[in-house]
Amino acid sequence: METSLQLADEVLLRITITGFNIQSSSHDSQECNRDSLLLGFDHSWRIPVNTIHLKMNQRLPLQEWEGPSRWTEYLGPEMASSVSSRSSKHTTSDGHVQSSAASTKALNIQWVVQMIEVAEGLMAKMYRLNQILEYPDPVGHVFSEAFWKAGVFPNHPRICTLLSKKFPENFTKSQLERIDKFSLDSLQDGAELHLQSLEPWIQLLLDLMAFREQALRLILDLSSTVITLLPHQNSLILHAFMDLFCAFVRVNLFAEKIPRKMLLQVYNLLHSLSRNDRDCDFYHRLVQFIDSYDPPLKGLQEDLNFVSPRIGEVLEAVGPSIFLSADTRKLRNEGFLSPYHPRFPDILTNSAHPMRAQDLANVTSYREWVLLGYLVCPDELLRVTSIDIALVVLKENLVVTLFRDEYIMLHEDYQLYVLPRVLESKKMAKSGRTKQKEADLEYSVAKQVEKMISEVHDQALQLCDTIHRERRILLKQEIGRMVLFFTDQPSLLAPNIQMVFSALALAQSEVLWYFQHAGIASSRSKAARVIPVDIDPNDPTIGFLLDGMDRLCCLVRKYIAAARGYALSYLSSSAGRIRYLMGTPGIVALDLDPTLKGLFQRIVQHLETIPKTQGENVSAITCDLSEFRKDWLSILMIVTSSRSSINIRHLEKATVSTGKEGLLSEGNAAYNWSRCVDEIESQLSKHGSLKKLYFYHQHLTTVTKFGRDAVLYVESLIESIMGGLEGLINILDSEGGFGALESQLLPEQAAAYLNNASRISAPSMKSPRVVGGGGFTLPGHESYPENNKSIKMLEAAIQRLTNLCSILNDMEPICVINHVFVLREYMRECILANFKRRFVTALQTDNDLQRPSVLESLIRRHMSIVHLAEQHVSMDLTQGIREILLTEAFSGPVSSLHLFEKPAEQQNTGSAVEVVCNWYMDNIIKDVSGAGILFAPRHKYFKSARPVGGYFAESVTDLKELQAFVRIFGGYGVDRLDRMMKVHTAALVNCIETSLRSNRELIEAAAASMHSGDRGERDASIRQIVDLDTVIGFCIEAGEALAFDELLAEASGAVLEDNAALIHSMISGIVEHIPEEVPEKKEIRRIRGVANGNGVSVDHDSEWVRLILEEVGGANDNSWSLLPYFFASFMSSNAWNTTGFNIETGGFSNNIHCLARCISAVIAGSEYVRLQREYQQQHQSLSNGHQSSENLDSEFQPRVTAEASIKSSMLLFVKFAASIVLDSWNEANRSHLVAKLIFLDQLCESSPFLPRSSLESHVPYTILRSIYTQYYSNTPSTPLATASPHHSPSVSLIHASPSMKNATTPRGSGYFKGSSSSVYSQEHYNEPETGTSRNNENKSKQRGSSRRSGPLDYSTSHKGGSGSNSTGPSPLPRFAVSRSGPISYKQHN
Repeated sequence: METSLQLADEVLLRITITGFNIQSSSHDSQECNRDSLLLGFDHSWRIPVNTIHLKMNQRLPLQEWEGPSRWTEYLGPEMASSVSSRSSKHTTSDGHVQSSAASTKALNIQWVVQMIEVAEGLMAKMYRLNQILEYPDPVGHVFSEAFWKAGVFPNHPRICTLLSKKFPENFTKSQLERIDKFSLDSLQDGAELHLQSLEPWIQLLLDLMAFREQALRLILDLSSTVITLLPHQNSLILHAFMDLFCAFVRVNLFAEKIPRKMLLQVYNLLHSLSRNDRDCDFYHRLVQFIDSYDPPLKGLQEDLNFVSPRIGEVLEAVGPSIFLSADTRKLRNEGFLSPYHPRFPDILTNSAHPMRAQDLANVTSYREWVLLGYLVCPDELLRVTSIDIALVVLKENLVVTLFRDEYIMLHEDYQLYVLPRVLESKKMAKSGRTKQKEADLEYSVAKQVEKMISEVHDQALQLCDTIHRERRILLKQEIGRMVLFFTDQPSLLAPNIQMVFSALALAQSEVLWYFQHAGIASSRSKAARVIPVDIDPNDPTIGFLLDGMDRLCCLVRKYIAAARGYALSYLSSSAGRIRYLMGTPGIVALDLDPTLKGLFQRIVQHLETIPKTQGENVSAITCDLSEFRKDWLSILMIVTSSRSSINIRHLEKATVSTGKEGLLSEGNAAYNWSRCVDEIESQLSKHGSLKKLYFYHQHLTTVTKFGRDAVLYVESLIESIMGGLEGLINILDSEGGFGALESQLLPEQAAAYLNNASRISAPSMKSPRVVGGGGFTLPGHESYPENNKSIKMLEAAIQRLTNLCSILNDMEPICVINHVFVLREYMRECILANFKRRFVTALQTDNDLQRPSVLESLIRRHMSIVHLAEQHVSMDLTQGIREILLTEAFSGPVSSLHLFEKPAEQQNTGSAVEVVCNWYMDNIIKDVSGAGILFAPRHKYFKSARPVGGYFAESVTDLKELQAFVRIFGGYGVDRLDRMMKVHTAALVNCIETSLRSNRELIEAAAASMHSGDRGERDASIRQIVDLDTVIGFCIEAGEALAFDELLAEASGAVLEDNAALIHSMISGIVEHIPEEVPEKKEIRRIRGVANGNGVSVDHDSEWVRLILEEVGGANDNSWSLLPYFFASFMSSNAWNTTGFNIETGGFSNNIHCLARCISAVIAGSEYVRLQREYQQQHQSLSNGHQSSENLDSEFQPRVTAEASIKSSMLLFVKFAASIVLDSWNEANRSHLVAKLIFLDQLCESSPFLPRSSLESHVPYTILRSIYTQYYSNTPSTPLATASPHHSPSVSLIHASPSMKNATTPRGSGYFKGSSSSVYSQEHYNEPETGTSRNNENKSKQRGSSRRSGPLDYSTSHKGGSGSNSTGPSPLPRFAVSRSGPISYKQHN
């Protein structure tokens, strides 16, 4: 102890010699004695260190040099407030500080903590100065252009740099006038301004000088007065002492990075220029301070030489913990970071070495102590055990971090400043100044240290990254086990919270080490070249470690209330143990002094007043234990002081006989657990925070890359899992999966089976496969034992799918940095995205569009798999499938879904329905491929002469296929296809209108000649009409669109009736009771449109054309009144010469039967639009005349008026068309006569505005009956059996089914029922031709007893023929003309 006191005296003497002499300016400094110096700091704070008075208009706001308040600028708000409260608490009314021993002893540790905070503040200010000056190099005197433009120094580089290089010479010896007279004059002119910019940083130098004095006093005091500084005995005081020691070293090392010399020299020059060549008061003292720390390590080694032995003892004491942290195998095998013992898993808490595991949280600090301790105290390396300790730490590090991202090169400084001291000791040992035995040992140790320092740099360059990567892998594994274990057993997290902090601290150290060493370039000791540190930038362990830390921190925060509750319970039980130890005979015999005894009683009182946790919400308990910790630190400062009568050894001996933990051990444990009550968040932030990474901005790309790599790794892992899920679904959704279980064959498959069976005479019944059958199997082949492998594979795939869905549904979210991966959502997106891909892929086959019915079956098959998975997940996948189908059918704004009237330019439709609709338009309506598309009214589909892509047209256009289309794409798909056909038909109608207007004069002339009976003028006018055949083609194409849209409406209505029968019934009932008015109100028109789109409307075609004309503004002039004459002129076209009627299809070979639909629909639609426009014009004129609205409403014209006008136009067309047909007939050219007559007969039958008897007044039905009779009698037996009046399927169904007797025959079916001419004459010859309402006409046409003659196939393919492919007799037998009666038909035998 006397040696320690002598060392303290020597330090004080050295401080006086080197310029830190304490010049007394008050009686307080003279009254300082050794006890107050060593035990208390109140008097030391009041020592004035030559108070600086700057009289330059009081510009420099100097801090008071007396008391702790000097450092308020460098402290945080909490620390500054505590300093001010303490200074006021211990100051009397006259301003003098109280000097009670108890208060000074209790406050010692607070001064230490405060000085550590001051060191952080000083380094922050130096860091800011370096930022402003763009990181200069004051040692090499290298300053950038930004340095001079920063505004701190005058922009006169030559003078400023010269002053820095000439330090510590005074500027008067540099002859600055000869160097740069202009700059010197400029400095003199702006001296005051430059002084103001330099004064804050001169204050920083003064603060660094004051910090050196006061921090060194504290270090010396603790070193000389504290009895023990071993980690297992006095860890709290040890950490405070070593933290202050390291902060002192780092501040002075960092100070070398700021231009101290230039700052002082330039300031003194400016001061002298403005104060008549007088140096500033503190100049010489600052020169001595800076010079003594140039270089800093030289001054640090001299200043800290007196505490070197204590530093050596501390570093030896922490050696075992450092060795343990470096031994990854031991850490793993013995479970230091495991909540259960690795060799005894039944032991859930790691009771083998809990203190050592907790001590691992301090290993990062221990390594810093070793690196800085041996650097500034090199003599301690000559201890025998120090070599191994230093080797372990030096081999793992290349730099030492000073502050934020500022560092020094570790091995270079060891070789420059440590190795010479070692060589000097080696030389002294060799010279034999000591005893021979000791000299030999010292020489041997020095030689080993020399070898270690010389070789460890190369080892570090090669091994440091490998060592730390292995450690990161260990921590990743241990933290992963912790997370799994504590997630499963959260009740064990609280007892092991210290171990969790240790794991977080080690992981934090490894992450920081990586970024501190990333991009570092180090020069080898034996070579001048600089090489980069070998650090793998693609190392995935960083991502794993970041993820593990985040998950562990989240787990602690999740159960933070449990940890607080456990800590409160521990502290409550600790109160009883401490009270028991205080009452033991040993403690009583010690006769504690009142101060110490009072502190122990306060400790017990603090612990006993802790709130209980039984039945309470722990999170609601508020408990501040800061006073408890302050009192305990006060006890430690007293019992560890060499000046105290009762010290730590006395207390341990007094309680060791109890067989329990000693008094100080209990108190230290209570201190640590108290921090888990009110400071657990700060503890978690201390060990788990990575905020220091913010300052490594030069490695921001590396940080981002590793974060991105971690996220990408998890994404790739999830992607592979989802790929497996998608593969299982696709296996099931294949022909070998659920496709093999389908019981219904496609027509193509059935045809292939039949063709194969017809080629095989005697199949073997013993085998489930047909011999030689090309792979075709017989029904029931799945039941054979040799074929059950596919069934087992299918069952295994189903089991794996359901298990995978269950696991993914129950998994917790995966958190990586700031990304959260929810596997349930990924699974949902995978299933839905896979459905969308397969749906879009299934739309088209290798050849062309997939049949809608096949596509629907594929969708249903996939939906069954989705429903199977949906049973094992807690989400609605079916809704997602519906959303995808809706998106593919309609992708416009959601608001547009509820609009009845959409803008024409809005084409927001899904890709799938767009593909299908375009295919139907191009290949069926427009027939761009030239496949010979024909509409078959009898069968209600379109047929083709050759395949359209992969199918014939009838395979994709019958009602079943269109119903499948409606079920897939719904009403939006129907609307899209309907809209496309309307646009196409509108263009065709526009062409008709253009032709009508361009040929108006010719048509008017032809109409006049028709009425006058001038056949020659009529034919001449018709022959002059331009492009008549082209217009006929347009009308046929429009009729095809009308026919297809009616099929689509019928299919839509059938689907609606199947799935929403009530809605279908409601629409049907409303249509029957809609008022017959022209013009119609907007609501009525909308209802008619809905009914027309669902096949409920009676007259589909005219309503459809009417809507088109209203949208495009057609039929708006008088030229439309010539439509009947224009259409009648079509009878003179050459198109009739190349057509023939086919009884199988119910239509003509060139689709001219669609012309009838177009004529009827266009005439009816134009009349509706014309009458409505006339009413609107009348309404507008009446409104201008201020007529009442009641009168206007009363003038709504009944719809029967419009129908009468339509009927009149249609009758006009029939009259003149029949006239042209009959007039054009002659003996030489009769091939076209039958086709025209059948066409007119079909028109009268299909049009709802004409009675069936309309044609009889122009063409006797005797001729038509004879034509139909001839066709049926010459038709082959098989077709006739189907189409004959008595054996047709329709007639059979009518007789068999009561419902069919009342069923309506769809308009445009193309064939006529019955064959009896007497029945026909009774029903049609007796019908009135005029004055009949449309309802009566419709009822007449819908009765099952309507005209009973069937359409016959007529062909002109032979003599006088046209090359048609129909099957009727050819040539047509001649008509015998009776000279006394109507034309009669001569029966052909």
